[in-house]
Amino acid sequence: MHTKPIAVAQMIVRFFSTYSIFFSVFLSGAMASTSYAQEQTATFAGGCFWCSESDFEKLDGVIAVTSGYIGGQLKNPTYKEVSSGKTGHTEGVQIIFDSQKISYSTLIEYFWKSIDPTDSGGQFCDRGQQYRSEIFYHNATQRETAETSRQAVQKNANLGAPIATNITAASTFYPAEDYHQDYYLKNPIRYNYYRWGCGRDKRLEKLWGKVVKDN
Repeated sequence: MHTKPIAVAQMIVRFFSTYSIFFSVFLSGAMASTSYAQEQTATFAGGCFWCSESDFEKLDGVIAVTSGYIGGQLKNPTYKEVSSGKTGHTEGVQIIFDSQKISYSTLIEYFWKSIDPTDSGGQFCDRGQQYRSEIFYHNATQRETAETSRQAVQKNANLGAPIATNITAASTFYPAEDYHQDYYLKNPIRYNYYRWGCGRDKRLEKLWGKVVKDN
C-alpha cells in the first residue's frame, strides 16, 4: 500500500536531479561566455592625449579611455615633468575594450589613421619625444598583430616616408591629472580650437583621405 507514495518520491527526486544537471550546464555555459567576453586593454600613444581620448571613445565596443603617461623612467610623473621632455614618457591613452564588439586589430587600424606615423619628432604641432607615436603591447598576440599591421601599412599606404612609430612592451601606465580626463567634453571650445590650430585633422586627411572624415 506504500507503492504510490514511493513512486511519487522517486519522480520528485528524478525531477530535481534533471533540473540540477540542466542548471549546471547552463551555468557552465554562462561562465564560459563571460570568460570569453572579458575586458581587454590596449595602450597607444598618438600625440596629444586629449585628441586620442576623443577619437577612441567614439568607437562601439570601447568601454573606457584614460589619458596618461607611459614609456619613461620617473615614477608617478606629473604633466609638467612629462611635458618638459626629460622623463622619457610620452602622452598616451589606455583603452579598455570588449573583444566581442571590437577586436584589437580593428583598434590598431583605427590608431594608424588617427596619427602621422611618419613623424619621428612628435605629432602635428606638438614636438618632442613626449608626443611621439607608439604602440605598447600587453602580450605576444598584440605584438604580432601590431607588427603585421605596421608592415601592411608601410607596404600598402601611400605615406611617402617610412613609418617611425615604435612597437614596445607596455610598461607602467600613469593616469594623468583629473583635469586632463575627458578634456574634450569639459572644455569643448578650447579643445576644438586647439585641435584645429594644431592642424591635426588637416594632416590626417592629407595622409589618409576621406576615411578620416568617415571615422
